Order: sequence, then C-alpha cells, then structure tokens
Amino acid sequence: MPKLTVEGYGTFDVAADKRLVKAIEQDAGVDILHACGGNARCTTCRVEFIAGEPSRMTVAEKERLAARGLAGVRLSCQLLCEHDMSVRAISRLEGSGRPDPGPTPMDEITPPPVWA
Repeated sequence: MPKLTVEGYGTFDVAADKRLVKAIEQDAGVDILHACGGNARCTTCRVEFIAGEPSRMTVAEKERLAARGLAGVRLSCQLLCEHDMSVRAISRLEGSGRPDPGPTPMDEITPPPVWA
C-alpha cells in the first residue's frame, strides 16, 4: 500500500493505483480543485512533487501543461498512486471563490491514458 504525504496534512496509506487527485481529496482530506472533473483540461488539480514524482506522463497531461506554459507541476488527475510520494497541493477550494471543487473524478484516468 503506497504512502501519500501531503504537505501540511500528514502521511496516509492509499490504495495502490488510486488516482492521485482522489487520494488527496478522499484520503488526505484536502479540498483540492478538479474543476473539469479530472479530465486533464483545466489544470486546477496541479501539485508540486516534493518526493516520488512519477517518471511517466500521459499525453493529455503533457499537452495541457505545455499549452498553459506550466513547468515544475503535475496534474494529479493524470497520476496513479503506484509508490510512495510526497506532494504540495497548490489549488484548493479554500480561497478560490468557487462554490465547489468540481465534478468528482472517475476512478480511472480520463481521458484513457496514452503514455508519452
């Protein structure tokens, strides 16, 4: 069972292959944004890795980050908890002015992952 550490929240056991966005929200109790429902369109679920950053990336994540000119961050909706990792949640509901974090992401990576 992988361990997920979220800066300022603690370390949590998470189910193997759970989407990172869901682990941050459900297991760590962080009000992370996912305005597009975890479909690699909005970048509100972005995180910074402190340790354990996955080496592979979906094509959707790579394209979205490039389109937005973002570096040094990853989209938690496009990552699985396959090993221990430590992250900083960047975009949270608190202080965002949004009424909710967005639609609940599906259990599987969407769009279906094509690995870059």
